[in-house]
Amino acid sequence: MKTDMFSSLKVIHGAARSTALSVAVSLVVAAAFATPVSTFAATSAASAKTSKHAKAAKKPAAAAVAAKAPARAGKGAAAKTVAAADDDTPRASAKRKRVSFTSNGRHHSVVRRVAYEPRQPTVGQAFGLHETPDALMLRSSVAYVIDQNSGESLFDKNSRAVVPIASITKLMTAMVVLDSKAPMTDQIEVTDEDRDYEKNTGSRLSVGSVLSREDMLHIALMASENRAAASLSRYFPGGRPAFLAAMNAKAKQLGMTDTHFENPTGLTSQNVSSARDLVKMVNAAYQYPLIRRFSTDHSYEVYTGKRNLAYNSTNALVRNPTWDIGLQKTGFINEAGECLVMQATIHGRPMIMVLLDSSGKYSRFADATRLRTWLDNGGDQTRITSADAGGPGT
Repeated sequence: MKTDMFSSLKVIHGAARSTALSVAVSLVVAAAFATPVSTFAATSAASAKTSKHAKAAKKPAAAAVAAKAPARAGKGAAAKTVAAADDDTPRASAKRKRVSFTSNGRHHSVVRRVAYEPRQPTVGQAFGLHETPDALMLRSSVAYVIDQNSGESLFDKNSRAVVPIASITKLMTAMVVLDSKAPMTDQIEVTDEDRDYEKNTGSRLSVGSVLSREDMLHIALMASENRAAASLSRYFPGGRPAFLAAMNAKAKQLGMTDTHFENPTGLTSQNVSSARDLVKMVNAAYQYPLIRRFSTDHSYEVYTGKRNLAYNSTNALVRNPTWDIGLQKTGFINEAGECLVMQATIHGRPMIMVLLDSSGKYSRFADATRLRTWLDNGGDQTRITSADAGGPGT
């Protein structure tokens, strides 16, 4: 009996010891993943004192972590810009940074959340355009609405201010492409020359992708695909320099005296215009049936020669059945803020609406809705127009 009892106690003792060991191991692993890198390094340094060999082994590992950290941070920044490729580029939010450390000879990787640096002010914010009051309390520092038929100004807030216009640029890009009368079935290939080397944004169109001119124009207008716009300009007779000259010549022809273009995508703060000029550009673009159709399409799929890509409109309002939109284009870069131009019919009355330098990802659409509601109600509220409405502009 004593032998049986001893055997039972031995089994129980062994099970308890195994359980305790498992719990201890779990706690060590959990602590390793939960402990900040700085704390973990301090703990490792303390334990290293017990062995010269361990100390010598840990120094190269620590040096490797320090050397790899900047590279990983750089990859995180690149990932941020690639994710924002389709319109209109990078936005500030939280990002994740992957850091590494070594424990007991094993390599571990931990994802830590790191806040972005505050976004730089837009040009409109820098010049105080957001301080201009208006009765609708719009988030856009520039707002202009006219009757398309009569040209009557219905709402005016800083309409003469000259500011960056981001991807609104692509309406002019589209007009120059169509004016060239180049065959829409021609195949166009994306090359390294079509990459964005100014903002370092990415694109879903990889280098080597081949699309027809029509498909390139379609996704440039509907989904604001930057490499599509860039490649279209490169296939223009005389190349991209000739294309840019044609853009600025077209602006001059339309009487857009506040406007200048430096590239075909809008990914530069040097593409500038005023709301009054953009009304002229929207009105001119509206005369092209393809621009009307492509810019208001909800979604479109293309084959790049490698795979199928499904694109969606950058403007949520085109999917809203309460809106009757005949043409639209969105835009965004940090210097320009959120931008939107549209031709829309409200109560049977065609309007052209321009909203620039709006703060907040969806604020341009909310501002458009506020303006439409105001027009639905007769537009007879007392309103404060731009302080510079009669001046030379900014």
